[in-house]
Amino acid sequence: MITIISPAKTLDYQSPLLTQNHTLPQFINSTKILIEDCQKLSIENLANLMSISEKLAELNYERFKNWHSDFNLENARQAILAFKGDVYEGLHVEDFTDKDLQFAQSHLRILSGLYGILRPLDLIQPYRLEMGIRLKNGDNTNLYQFWGDKLTQHLNSELAKSSHRTLINLASNEYFKAIKPKQLNATIIQPIFLDQSKDTYKVISFYAKKARGLMSRYIIKNCIEKSDDIKSFNLEGYQFDSKRSTDLEWYFIRNHQ
Repeated sequence: MITIISPAKTLDYQSPLLTQNHTLPQFINSTKILIEDCQKLSIENLANLMSISEKLAELNYERFKNWHSDFNLENARQAILAFKGDVYEGLHVEDFTDKDLQFAQSHLRILSGLYGILRPLDLIQPYRLEMGIRLKNGDNTNLYQFWGDKLTQHLNSELAKSSHRTLINLASNEYFKAIKPKQLNATIIQPIFLDQSKDTYKVISFYAKKARGLMSRYIIKNCIEKSDDIKSFNLEGYQFDSKRSTDLEWYFIRNHQ
């Protein structure tokens, strides 16, 4: 069983490292190609491409300019420690043990516009390149075309090693679109998180993002290998709703008092 999540725009390269253990990204040659394309872009090009301010464009211009393939703990850090944001607030890796990190390394994958697929301990240098960006590369007009079948094939090879060929999709729609479900040799479970809003329940973006991190944390902390065990997820008040759920879409609801 593998769980997939999205990366985050916010990065942390200042906090003390939880571990010195690390690995290298597996699609580094593809990453180099994208970096070369990004290094050709001006600050104005980046601002327009990413729909960001000039200040942020300048920051990312410098990041691409300074990026190089010599990864070490001085110029990079482990992906699970570098990404911050709502999902990673829920994941709360700060109290992970070595056992937790080891389980995450085997069972958690982070989709990335620049790096393709990351294991938690893969080193990454600071970047911003969202999967939905229309970055041209040869005949490819966007990153979905650039990554093509690579990510799906890679997940298939990893899932083939597992006794339970199940993918828990906790990634956003933008990133999950990089996967081709029909080509994936696995059962895909889609958890959906609903929060009480007046007299109804609905997906509230901020809470849903954090809940994806919370569920990832629950899976890791409890070393869950079978998808059915996820139904007992109960962090911060969420409960499995069997009435709303289907075979592949599992609803978790939370009341607000």
